[in-house]
Amino acid sequence: METGRPSMTAFRVALRRAIHQVLDKPPVLADPIAVPLLGAQFGFDPGREMHPVARAFRAYMAVRNRFAEDQLANAVAQGVEQYVLLGAGLDTFAYRNPFPDLRVFEVDFPATQAWKRALLAAARIAALAKVHYIPLDFEHKTLQEGLEEGGLDFHRPAFFGWLGVAPYLTLDAFRATLATIARLPEGSGAVFDFALSPETLKLSQRLAFQWLAARVAKAGEPFRLFFTPQNLEAELRQAGFRVVELRNSEQLNELYFAGRTDGLKLATPGLGTMATAWL
Repeated sequence: METGRPSMTAFRVALRRAIHQVLDKPPVLADPIAVPLLGAQFGFDPGREMHPVARAFRAYMAVRNRFAEDQLANAVAQGVEQYVLLGAGLDTFAYRNPFPDLRVFEVDFPATQAWKRALLAAARIAALAKVHYIPLDFEHKTLQEGLEEGGLDFHRPAFFGWLGVAPYLTLDAFRATLATIARLPEGSGAVFDFALSPETLKLSQRLAFQWLAARVAKAGEPFRLFFTPQNLEAELRQAGFRVVELRNSEQLNELYFAGRTDGLKLATPGLGTMATAWL
C-alpha cells in the first residue's frame, strides 16, 4: 500500500460485507453498521453480485469476520479483556461490541485510519470510550511500540484479529508480528486468514487466484506471502504458540453454511484458510 493513501482493498472488503447484509438472508455476519459506514459510497450491481465467483468471495469476506468474532468470544469467556485488530481497515466490530469489559485497539496505517474516522463521523457513528485508535507507520515505529503507546497492557492476555493482512506481508514482517504477540502472557491468541500456496490449488482455482492477485496488485497491494497448512503450523509453533487450529473452506462451510437454501457457501478449497493460535 502506498504511504499516505487509504487502502482500496479495505474499501472493497467492506463493500462486500455490506452487500452481504442486503443480498444474503440470513447473513452469516450480522453487521448493522456495514452499510451506514459506507454512506454514499455504498452501491452494487445485483446481477453481477449473483455470479458464483462474486457470491463465494462475498461469503468469505463475511465468514472470516464471523469466525474471528466467534474465536474472540471464546477468548473473552476465558477472561481476555483486550482485543487488537491489526490492519483494522473498515472493520465495524468496535461499534457493535457486545462485551462491556472488552477494550478494542484498532491498528492501521495513518491514512487508512484517518479515512475510516472521517467515514464514521459522516455516518454519525459515535467513537466509543473503549475504542483505542493506533495509527502506525511501520517505517518509523514497531508494532510493540505502537501498542504500548496506545495503551495495550503487555502484562495481561490479549486476543488479536488479523484479517486480510498476512498475504500482503513479507515473511520477515509476518514473523515479527508473531514474535510481538508471543511476548504476551499465556491465554493470549490470534486469528487470521492466509493464502494457500498456488501450487496446491487445482487449475481452475489457480486461475481464480491469479485473477484476484492481479486485481489487488493493480490496486498497489500485491500478494507476497503463501503457506501450506503444514509450514504455517510450523511457523506458529516455532514462534511459541502451543495450540494451533486450522479451518479450511470445507470445515467453514459445515460450520456456517450448512442447511442454507440459497446455496451461499465458500469455494473449496478456496483461496484462504483460517488459523487460530493460542499461547
